[in-house]
Amino acid sequence: MALFRTGQSWALALFSLIVSSLALTSLTLTPAQAHFQELIPSTDIVPDDGDHKVSLSLLFTHPVEGGPTMDMGQPEQFFVSLNGKKTDLRPALQPQLVAGKKAFSADFKFVAPGDAIFYLQPAPYWDAAEKHYLVHHTKVIVDFGAGEDWDRLIGAPVEIQPLTRPYGLWTGNLFRAIALKDGKPLPFARVEVEWINDAGIKIPADPYSTQVIKADQNGTFAYAMPRAGWWGFNVVTDGQIKAPDGQTAKAEIGGTLWVKTIDLK
Repeated sequence: MALFRTGQSWALALFSLIVSSLALTSLTLTPAQAHFQELIPSTDIVPDDGDHKVSLSLLFTHPVEGGPTMDMGQPEQFFVSLNGKKTDLRPALQPQLVAGKKAFSADFKFVAPGDAIFYLQPAPYWDAAEKHYLVHHTKVIVDFGAGEDWDRLIGAPVEIQPLTRPYGLWTGNLFRAIALKDGKPLPFARVEVEWINDAGIKIPADPYSTQVIKADQNGTFAYAMPRAGWWGFNVVTDGQIKAPDGQTAKAEIGGTLWVKTIDLK
């Protein structure tokens, strides 16, 4: 009887080990969701009439899935580059709670025409699943009566330089840009693309959530945006950063650019 019990215990232990292994394999095979740092203005083209104010939303999330939202730390840099002048916007940041997670908002008022390049360097975010930090250097361009200077670089470690004017875009327009690392074209860069799914459309499978482009040998890539709304392009690179604890740590360093399309009616 004792021998039977011993064998039964061994069998149960083996069964538990198999179940645990299968569960771990399932987790490993589950596709990782793409993280996108959102920097979304209330408009990409400021009208002549009105107060010339733009409101910006800063949110770290999975745009196509509509979440989950991740906590943002205090941004390390947040500024606007306009007509050759850089203005620190960190004092304008207002903490917000989105789905119980920390995000930010800010307002900016144009006092003269120009193409404003808003730039955000977020605090490093620890991705427990991938066991590295995420830092996505993020830009969006807003036009106020200028129509030029939209391809100006701000000098981020990883950056997207648009070849197509990044505002005034129709649905279906082909967006072209160059992936840069340390100011130089990044050959065969991986570029992830996501759309902010405000319509709540059900995504049929994971590959539809994040579109993936490989840039050419000159770092140039292109994508035709099939729906109206905000589209995020993120050049993904591997690197290292100084972590919040002061130690050097692995990091996914991205360069993100947001552009908007509309349906003409």
